[in-house]
This record gives sequence, structure tokens and C-alpha cells, in this order.
Amino acid sequence: MAFTLQIGRRAPDFKLPATDGSTYQLSDFDDARVLVIFFTCNHCPYVIGSDEITRETAEKFASEGVRFVGINSNSKNTYAEDDFERMVARMNEHRFPWLYLYDETQDVAKTYGALRTPHFYVFDKERRLIYTGRGVDNPRDTSKMTVNDLERALTEHLTGKPISVPVTNPIGCNVKWEGRDPHWMPVEACDLV
Repeated sequence: MAFTLQIGRRAPDFKLPATDGSTYQLSDFDDARVLVIFFTCNHCPYVIGSDEITRETAEKFASEGVRFVGINSNSKNTYAEDDFERMVARMNEHRFPWLYLYDETQDVAKTYGALRTPHFYVFDKERRLIYTGRGVDNPRDTSKMTVNDLERALTEHLTGKPISVPVTNPIGCNVKWEGRDPHWMPVEACDLV
């Protein structure tokens, strides 16, 4: 059995607090034609490097009923910069067009099988997984990217085409699990391609 959620599987439910002061669960997004759930954080250079491309994609498809939800599952004890207070500050500073939820127990990350930050999961109207993996092929430096996998998957789905590449490897830093030294892997392990 694979660790990460497989194509065709339904989105697991969650109930998580957000930086806007509310708590959200999966059913709060029932009106979305497509739901993009992505695991992200405050500090990862791959997240920071690609946030503006993710913003552009979210804004491009918002009028077509696509909603984006970011989830931070990194342990604040393993990486203090990823605590909730800094999540709030980050959203206040950048005003990203998505909700930013906090998975303090890391249960949601484990249920989805989140591997990296960022790691994207795209669900159709029935909340079945149609794409998972990276957003772009060079998230740390988007000036060098050649492929926007997330945008391609959304475009294909919304125009009624099958997803040509439904699974890619997420590129980014490992999820910072509770009780794990954040530097436990060599630097190159942050570059899974």
C-alpha cells in the first residue's frame, strides 16, 4: 500500500483551525467545483520560492469555482518558525488567496500522506483525487521553471480532458514530523525530483 493518497480516492475529512480565526472541515468547501488542498509551511525555500506562482494559479481559476486550502502540518517543536502565530503573521503580510489551516497533531498530513512542502492534492466535485504532486518543476526558483503541473491539471480537468500526468513527485522539504531533528536528512534529500 502506497503511503500517499492514490488517484481516485476520496478526500479525507479534517477539522482544523485557520489563521482567520475560524475552524474548517471538508464540507465547508462543498460549493467548490474543484478543491486544491496543499501542504505548505512558513519557512521552506521551495514554498517561499513558489508562493507567487501558486497565488497566480489560485487567482486564475477562482472564477471557475476552484478553491485553494493550505495546510501547515510541520511540528512547531521540530521547527519553531512554523508555529501558528507565525502562520497568522505570514498571512497578514502576504494576503494569499487561500485559507491557511494548522494541523498541529499532524494527523491530517498522515492521512493524506503528505511528503513534502509544498505537496498538492487536486480533488474534483465528488472530491475524488485527480492530481497529486508538485506545483511546478522548479519551485525554489520559478524563473527557471519549464512546467506548471498544477495549472496543466486544472486546465485539463476544467475543459473536460483527462489529466495527462496525474501523479508527479512533490519537490520540496520534508514535512517536519514531531520528535524528529529538522536536520536529520542530508540537504540533497530536500530535493526529491
